[in-house]
Amino acid sequence: MRLLKLLTASPYRTALIYLLLLLNAPWLSAAEINVAVDRSSVNLNESFQITFTATDSPDDDPDFTPLEQDFEILGQSQSTHSSWVNGKSSKTIQWVLQVMAKHAGNLTVPAVQFGDDVSQPTTVQVTEGASTKDVPANSDLFLEVEASPESPYVQSQVLYTMRLYRRVEISQASLNEPELADAVIEKLGDDSNYSTQVNGEDYWVTERKYAIFPQKSGRMTIKPLELTAQVVTATRPSFGGFFNSRMTKTRRVASQSVTLDVKPAASSFTAQRWLPAEQLQLNQEWSGDFERMKVGEPLTRTLKLLAKGAMVSQLPELSSTKTQDQLKSYPDQPVLKEQKKSDGVLAFREEKIALIPSKEGSYTLPAIEVPWFNTKTQQMEVARIPETTIHAVAAAGAQAAAPVPAKAPVEAAPKPESIVPAPVGQAQQSNIWLGVSGFLAVGWLATLVYFLSRRPAEKPVPQAVATEVNLNDSIKKLKQACSDNDAVAAKDALLDWGRQKFDATNLGAVASCCDARLRDEILLLNQTLYGKDAGQWQGKRLFQAFSENKARERISQAADSGLEPLYRL
Repeated sequence: MRLLKLLTASPYRTALIYLLLLLNAPWLSAAEINVAVDRSSVNLNESFQITFTATDSPDDDPDFTPLEQDFEILGQSQSTHSSWVNGKSSKTIQWVLQVMAKHAGNLTVPAVQFGDDVSQPTTVQVTEGASTKDVPANSDLFLEVEASPESPYVQSQVLYTMRLYRRVEISQASLNEPELADAVIEKLGDDSNYSTQVNGEDYWVTERKYAIFPQKSGRMTIKPLELTAQVVTATRPSFGGFFNSRMTKTRRVASQSVTLDVKPAASSFTAQRWLPAEQLQLNQEWSGDFERMKVGEPLTRTLKLLAKGAMVSQLPELSSTKTQDQLKSYPDQPVLKEQKKSDGVLAFREEKIALIPSKEGSYTLPAIEVPWFNTKTQQMEVARIPETTIHAVAAAGAQAAAPVPAKAPVEAAPKPESIVPAPVGQAQQSNIWLGVSGFLAVGWLATLVYFLSRRPAEKPVPQAVATEVNLNDSIKKLKQACSDNDAVAAKDALLDWGRQKFDATNLGAVASCCDARLRDEILLLNQTLYGKDAGQWQGKRLFQAFSENKARERISQAADSGLEPLYRL
């Protein structure tokens, strides 16, 4: 009994709780195991990849037996990745399975047990039969490309897929990237490799995907891709057959070109800012109870916008509405992210706003609406956060200010006798130190003049190079175009500036090299030129954002260059 009292005493109680938590840690948390397939739709005779990813060590080794009911496991591998960032360690374990479906249909990858931990099931669509294609004459190596959709809307996403089919061994292969003027092109994820059958023949396939965002309407042609590789033709023995050398020859194959019929912004879209996407979600979060805010204490509102099939530069600003005078708002810098997945680009924008009420009462935040065009349903939709009312109450322990009396008593002026004059000795001492300070100042100035007179003459500043002159000329043209609200001239000046500074050939590429605000304004200019609202553009905000971007560059360059010495001796 005495031992129990000793253990439950304050100094030992905390240590006992920590010990119990450590002993029970394996049962308090379970490893999260995610499942992904490299393709959501495959043919019956095609292999594909299933990846199980654990963010921590699971309870036990996996049991993949349930997969054998619908899938044939061709091979598997395991890898572990550990990292240490900002004092925190993280660990990722992956199991990669190469499988082939045993029959067609909408098949389920079942949950897999990792001891007491378990993965979540997922699905894959398996179509019947092998693929039939019109293969070229030399069918042991060929390229195939496709774009979906082939009639997209301007600034919407087009998935461009390249597949390399081969029945021969190749090496030193090089493949060019897709090219399309007036478009933004992003590579999606890593290449996927699998086997399939074409016209009864077995092929190894390497598949690569891109997201293309055309920036103007009309017919646009994606140039053919071209592969150059060394193809192994045979091996010849040497040194009596102990060593063999491979014989290769250079092969070059090309794909077909793809033509897109890009449509302008839909006439049914009535909002000013054109935003095409496949999916879009808008929501808000609060750091506390917004129905009982404390006066003088901040509460953070977080706005999140997630769009599938759109670039982050297309997402609009969310917290542009001004609040009431008694409710101060302090927005933070937005967080912008893009995730490039095999089925397209995911764009994410997050804005945090700290709200501080200065007095009790209710405050109404207006509704937030983001109009967007659903490219799947061909309909205009509006993502909306409804009008939100927050309530502020007095902080706990706060006291009301004391009432001011009608006539405050006037303090009596101090008597002359209460003002004591400084002693004479102290005044003399001050005069002595004043003289010493003056002497030292004169000596310092003389030394400075001496060193400056001995300093070697500065070399004359060379004349600015032609590139800098051309950049300044482009900036002057941009300023004039923005002042005249001339969207076409502003576009030409921006393209001229972007070609010299970033080697960019279209407005989308120029925008991707700038900060968030300038990028948004360039995309808005691009939308005005190729959308429905041509002629309504105002250039003041664009040049203001351009000037701010240039100022940030100068500050960054100054910070990187460091401080120059005060004197050169």
